[in-house]
Amino acid sequence: MEKLRIRPIAVYLPQFHPIPENDIWWGKGFTEWTNVAKAKPLFRNHYQPHLPGELGYYDLRVPEVREAQAQMAQEAGIYGFCYYHYWFNGKRLLNRPIDDVLITGKPDFPFCFCWANESWSRRWLGQEVDILIRQTYSDEDYLNHINWLIPVFSDPRYIKINGRPVFIIYRAFGLPEPGKLVEIFKSRCLQEGIPEPYLIASAGPNDLRKSGFDALWNFEPQLSVLPYFLYDKKHYKKLIGNLRLGILSSKLKAYSYSEAKERMNRINLLYPYYPCSFVNWDNSPRRGENGIIIRNSNPDIFKTYLLSAIEKFMTMDFSGEENLIFINAWNEWAEGNHLEPDLKNGFGYLNALKEVVKKVNYG
Repeated sequence: MEKLRIRPIAVYLPQFHPIPENDIWWGKGFTEWTNVAKAKPLFRNHYQPHLPGELGYYDLRVPEVREAQAQMAQEAGIYGFCYYHYWFNGKRLLNRPIDDVLITGKPDFPFCFCWANESWSRRWLGQEVDILIRQTYSDEDYLNHINWLIPVFSDPRYIKINGRPVFIIYRAFGLPEPGKLVEIFKSRCLQEGIPEPYLIASAGPNDLRKSGFDALWNFEPQLSVLPYFLYDKKHYKKLIGNLRLGILSSKLKAYSYSEAKERMNRINLLYPYYPCSFVNWDNSPRRGENGIIIRNSNPDIFKTYLLSAIEKFMTMDFSGEENLIFINAWNEWAEGNHLEPDLKNGFGYLNALKEVVKKVNYG
């Protein structure tokens, strides 16, 4: 097999099917499509709603949908999916599509897991307010977690680096003892006779490689670098009418894609990291007039910044096998952040990605 210079991985949200918990929290039959379909423009030239194109309002319990997604991704040069994995002290949520993928062996498409390590709340931004289900930690739970993961790591489709299964932990800096998780995960795999996992932590205030993680992940978008990205009463007078910063009201914020990317690129990480370029962002389908919106993304500008991120990555201290490039996201529709075709851009973002991959891997 030809050696690839990069392996693009698309972050994948397995949300699009009803579950009992969401029925209780949000109403019977709720899925992300509920928010997507009801979204409305909040100002002139605001692109909402995002209407799905090729795949329509799909249900991820349908195997033909998952097959079509994998085929579409593969044709665009995507190497595999990074499925969000929801684990709360042994309780899994939104697991039906992933379980079907594991049980049936289809689609025959590479994948890895990202543990979405945060509590769920009604605020949709990871804030500890109106908690629906809380993330908790213990050595016992780390052991139960890795015991569940070990058969998954043995799946022949699971993405590996030098034979080691890749496992990502979102907000790993929030773990009370990150080194303890690393120790339990790696030692348990070796006890079972499989290679220890290649553990990636999302970048934070500390270099978690010192706790035993193998690498860091510069997850995007980093909304915290945007001016006044969260409403603050102290800045109320500054917020009102401050159109230069894109502040449309005391709550609704809008920024240009170029401005947002430039601010995120100025984050000075003092260690090598895997890049994670975002497609777009608009969480107003979830948050309405409390939304944070990044405007004026298009396939060409996405392609420019993605290529720049890859070129920078290739200067970092990684081996040839450590060649993962992440794109956020495949299908975060309620955040306006999707490679999947919509009625406005069609296959534009996928074609842009395909051009980048072709240039880097085969140019």
